[in-house]
Amino acid sequence: MAYHYPNGKKFTSPKEKTKPGLKKVNQQAISYGKRGMTLEEDLNETNQFYLAAGKAVIHKKPTPVQIVQVDYPKRSAAVIKEAYFKQASTTDYNGVYKGHYIDFEAKETRNKNSFPLQNFHEHQLTHMQQVEQHNGIAFVIIRFSSSEEIFLLPCSPLQKYWDRMKKGGRKSMTKNEIMEDGHKIALGLQPRIDYLKIIDHLCFETDDRNC
Repeated sequence: MAYHYPNGKKFTSPKEKTKPGLKKVNQQAISYGKRGMTLEEDLNETNQFYLAAGKAVIHKKPTPVQIVQVDYPKRSAAVIKEAYFKQASTTDYNGVYKGHYIDFEAKETRNKNSFPLQNFHEHQLTHMQQVEQHNGIAFVIIRFSSSEEIFLLPCSPLQKYWDRMKKGGRKSMTKNEIMEDGHKIALGLQPRIDYLKIIDHLCFETDDRNC
């Protein structure tokens, strides 16, 4: 079945992108630090750990799909032949932690010193603001893939830089700005990206709570 992104480009799975003839890498090298995993894979693994440990229930929202072609080889079955990924209406992940609703977006960039704001959408900022208005916890997780650095940036500073762009300012956040307003997440094994440790500090462990 052929899947397409909203811009019409055909979706290619990571397995299909693998070039033939490449030598197999030693399994020990792959497992060391689990390097090469995408941010989504790391977060999904982290959320599975949280769920198994009874710490939180957080899942990735399924990407909405528009079906455009269906074949019916027989009356009792239907085969989807072509479909398109729709643009997600909100954010990537949501769930519950310590009685609080959690909602966040996850993005990564190959840039070394800045993060393009075009990676976000207006409706995502609006959605996160609405979550916070109802005492939910909203934030973004940003990964600089070249340095393997990951940051949790609360919704408020993201909105500040978004508003700056809309007023004609720079169209990106500098890495220094993210470091100043965000919180670096140290990579681990179990969990891989322990972002709830940051949420504990921001929302539950201080008298002056930011959530």
